[in-house]
Amino acid sequence: MVNEVKGGPRRSLLAGTLLMVLAVAGCSGPPESTQPPQPPPSTGTADTAGEDVYITAYTWHDNTPPGSPIISNPVLHRTAGGTGTYDDPVTVAVGHSLETGEDVLDYPAGTRLYVPDVRRYFIVEDTCGNGDEPEDGPCHTGAEEFGDASVWLDLWIGGEEESEDFAHECAREVTGVRTVVFDPADDYVVAEGDGVIHDGECDAGYGDDLIKW
Repeated sequence: MVNEVKGGPRRSLLAGTLLMVLAVAGCSGPPESTQPPQPPPSTGTADTAGEDVYITAYTWHDNTPPGSPIISNPVLHRTAGGTGTYDDPVTVAVGHSLETGEDVLDYPAGTRLYVPDVRRYFIVEDTCGNGDEPEDGPCHTGAEEFGDASVWLDLWIGGEEESEDFAHECAREVTGVRTVVFDPADDYVVAEGDGVIHDGECDAGYGDDLIKW
């Protein structure tokens, strides 16, 4: 989960973008569940038009707590992970609110989406924003400050096997207003490799074109 953006109110356009990405960290949640993950709630049958979304990224190094893959709402994975295929989507953190006294995610746990810039599928399994009023923090609010977007998502990109500097540089590369498809079909092109950071590379920068197999 992104605590204070798995980090905090993030990036202003140039300098801000740099500082905020370093602040982005997957939101932590409760201790790892001993219960089996819930089954995936949907299949890729309905496709929506891609929309502009502000994307940031969090890593093993800046998750909450740092140096861990802990997530708040496990569905397919007990901890943050995934290869990026439709059947094994990567964890993504979304904003959430405690205004009603209950923890309500901006998108239900288990929601799938596709990000063409990294050519991978993602699944909501974590939250972004900490404290008693996460609805006032990153992801739930603030997307419009970074461009023509009304939604803010924080992608898990891993990085456990790489240096902190490498992981943060990859997070900077991923960050920006990108096209995202919610509830996507299962036939979009998926890049090879397990996750965004794999085999010593940051696998991003494919652009926003939606390409199917």
